Amino acid sequence: MSRRPCLRVGPALSSAILLLTLGSILPAQQNPPHLAYALPAGGRQGTNFQVTLGGQFLQNASAVYISGDGIRATLGEYARPMNGMQATQLRDRMQELQKLPMDAAVRQEMIDVRTKLLIFNSVRAISPVLAETVALQVSIAPGAALGRRELRLTTPQGLSNPLVFCVGQLPEYTATESIDVVPPAPNQSPQQVQIVRPPTDMEIILPAIVNGRIRPGLPHIQAPMPANQFTPGQTARYRFHARQGQQLVIAAAARDLLPYLADAVPGWFQAVLTLHDAQGKELAYDDDYRFHPDPVIHFQVPREGDYDVEIRDALYRGREDFVYRIAVGELPFVTGAFPLGGPAGAKTSIALTGWNLSVNRVDMDARNRAPGIYPLPVSRDGLSSTSVTFMVDSLPETFEKEPNDTPAAAQRVKLPIVVNGRIGQPGDWDVFAFQGAAGQAIVAEVFARRLDSPLDSVLRLADSAGKQIALNDDYEDKAFGLETHHADSRIITTLPGAGVYYLYVGDTESKGGPEYAYRLRLAAPRPDFDLRVTPSAINAGPGMTVPITVHALRKDGFTGEIALALKDAPRGFTLSGGLLPAGMDEVRLTITAPLQLPGEPIVLNVEGRAAIEGGEVVHPAVPADNMMQAFAYWHLVPADALRVAIGRGPAFRTPIKVMPQSPLKLPAGGEVRIRVQVTPPPNPLLGKIEYELSEPPAGITLKDAAPVHDGTELVLECDAAKAKPGLRGNLIVALSAERTPPAGSPQTARQRVTLGAIPALPFEIVKR
Repeated sequence: MSRRPCLRVGPALSSAILLLTLGSILPAQQNPPHLAYALPAGGRQGTNFQVTLGGQFLQNASAVYISGDGIRATLGEYARPMNGMQATQLRDRMQELQKLPMDAAVRQEMIDVRTKLLIFNSVRAISPVLAETVALQVSIAPGAALGRRELRLTTPQGLSNPLVFCVGQLPEYTATESIDVVPPAPNQSPQQVQIVRPPTDMEIILPAIVNGRIRPGLPHIQAPMPANQFTPGQTARYRFHARQGQQLVIAAAARDLLPYLADAVPGWFQAVLTLHDAQGKELAYDDDYRFHPDPVIHFQVPREGDYDVEIRDALYRGREDFVYRIAVGELPFVTGAFPLGGPAGAKTSIALTGWNLSVNRVDMDARNRAPGIYPLPVSRDGLSSTSVTFMVDSLPETFEKEPNDTPAAAQRVKLPIVVNGRIGQPGDWDVFAFQGAAGQAIVAEVFARRLDSPLDSVLRLADSAGKQIALNDDYEDKAFGLETHHADSRIITTLPGAGVYYLYVGDTESKGGPEYAYRLRLAAPRPDFDLRVTPSAINAGPGMTVPITVHALRKDGFTGEIALALKDAPRGFTLSGGLLPAGMDEVRLTITAPLQLPGEPIVLNVEGRAAIEGGEVVHPAVPADNMMQAFAYWHLVPADALRVAIGRGPAFRTPIKVMPQSPLKLPAGGEVRIRVQVTPPPNPLLGKIEYELSEPPAGITLKDAAPVHDGTELVLECDAAKAKPGLRGNLIVALSAERTPPAGSPQTARQRVTLGAIPALPFEIVKR
């Protein structure tokens, strides 16, 4: 039986069917914009193209910001899905049409209305955080720097979270999204119309980058789709011509673009790549590359001809934010490097392995580099490769020397030392012997997975009699927020006596090979810290105070307090509660914005200072976003900058005053009273200000907030059973007010408006 002809609905018409423009404006600082995806998530140097941004609260977008130079973007149409009321109007229209005499015009309108309703039914399950879109026209200069950028959007409600946006050098293709409308046969009811979303098929010329996304499929449905009905996600296929002997690299970027999804398992789009010949025979398959979720295929072309690469989700899902970029061609790709680091103040020669590389060695010049981790790009014929991750350290360095598989053959080292080694074959162990003293504190730490090595290390420390002193498999380093398996090992311990000790390094799965490289730090503890500040976007009204969080990533047993401050901040910005108490890993504090309105979002820098071993140590707080993965796990994902947008929201006429000055001494089992002076924004529609503790420690409550002659008196109470003496930190008191609707408006128009917070109140629980 032949298939009825289809009407292919292109992007413009499908947008008109699916999406309608919204004109309402929310109160300032309410519901800041959230970006869920960009399609395409990048482009080629020297090109102009359209990008669709998807997310929530994107209406009335006013500007786009892309980090770095060489990219311009202008805003286009905003749209969102048809709502239930509009769908009801269409159903009412259908009932009216059914009462009319059937002619060609009525029949066609019934088909059009039914098509819109089918599309509404098929997309109604889209999460609100994915449903709205904004179009951009992007222009990338020919000389724009290659690599990853950050894209953000601003609306009257503030500044969005960042998205990854890539600048590439290969020709780019973007898959066309369409819907097939299958009209009813002449003898069928107009309501027999069907819709499908066909697989994406496109021909490309190598080398190339392909952009697309895996969306939910559209079933042939005759009635509203049940809410729990599963429709498999699409597959996308791209055909290319290849010559015999070509060494093709097919590398997908999916999780790399959107690292964490809060409402999906495993927490990202798990892409699968399959390569077929022209007859459909499967030639290669990959669902991840080593420990990276994104797949990579290396394929030597056996004969000249046409080939298809297919991409889908591993679980056959489809979502609006399952966005990908696939690079295809004879592209350079590094699979291994050795050593993974070198000493500061020197050059290090690095041996490379990989595909389509023009050289097998590169040099890292660390003569002007401070200790840290740096990317080292590798290229071939002007094409960039994956970069080498290189670690610079100030300790003495050496290389592992085989044979050293047993205590009898152990390689002797003198502390402090960094050893550059490999687990050279499956089942291999590297054993190092060193002289220790009673009570000596040591740290043994492997850097491998954090330097892009596939090694899943394990460390075992034993004394000269073979007695195990310490063992570690995985050590979580929260500074690496994109890692979900913290496979590097770390031991920090005190030696029980004088003598020779043996440190074993191996792979937990008994794997090995030339690429299983590592750096082993074996030394006394170096107490230190890193800082992260979240979120990376701050939205405030003029004069408003908003909370942020600073996270301390403490190293090698450092437990001291850290003083926090703004560095070189523009005039008018103040930070309150700038002390992270000893032993704590995070603190909430506040930033108060100036009264004047800057022209665009500005960048703030936060730094921390601590006294460590007789000296002052200063580190910047790296901007980050605390991202949720799969409903349960949280990760600190670094961002380009801490950006602040000051909107045209309710402005405080005078600074908020707190009396008495903090820190507050809050007695366990008692209460403390403070007075605050808050001058409400001049808005007659706002009611009285409400006070509420925001995320307080267990046992601390706001008992009362009562007006007094010179402000408002807040009564804070401490439950002695839940909050013990010695606890320190900051209390954040949030401010809000109810917006009264104008006369004649429905009561449902009443809204709670966020007015920020009182500047952070440092406190300490003391004995009563």
